[in-house]
Amino acid sequence: MITINPTHKYSLENILFVFALEMEAGEIFHHHNKLFTGIGKLNASYELTKAIHQKKPELIVNLGSAGSSQFSKGDVVCCTQFVQRDMDVRGLGYELYETPFSGVPTVLQYGLPMESLPAGICGTGDSFEMGHSETKYDVVDMEAYALATIAMKEKIPFLCLKYISDGADDNAADDWTVLVHKAAVAFGEILQINRY
Repeated sequence: MITINPTHKYSLENILFVFALEMEAGEIFHHHNKLFTGIGKLNASYELTKAIHQKKPELIVNLGSAGSSQFSKGDVVCCTQFVQRDMDVRGLGYELYETPFSGVPTVLQYGLPMESLPAGICGTGDSFEMGHSETKYDVVDMEAYALATIAMKEKIPFLCLKYISDGADDNAADDWTVLVHKAAVAFGEILQINRY
């Protein structure tokens, strides 16, 4: 059993743990329902949609590494809001990050909070951020917005925890390579997976 907050508790066998890469899961999640989507919004969308129809999870938990200039390296942030940071249709009169005709607001609010963790707004895009200066979101990744959108459309509760592996700056690539392996251990401790 995993307790997300006082009103949300789920049995491990009904949870789908979603990672972009196997290295983000390590050995901690070896015996649990897990999905590796690959990098980017397209891969994440395809693989999660397929897995939902095959496995029918009661909860989707996205665990992965992310960059941030607001949080410190090694922090775990619970993202409850999401921005598609590479959507830009301002030339047609839309707001930056707004997806035309989707009915989805610029900032998608769909994620369960964990009271013990800081809350973040995740900006998802198909680029590795190395010069983050945007203030509308404080965490950057490459999959979470897509995963949150699908979970919302399928009416499945969604938890998104991001391990801050880099500062989304000019050292991001080197930092990510070193710290990404520590993510699984941090997630295991927070979710108390090590006990099972």
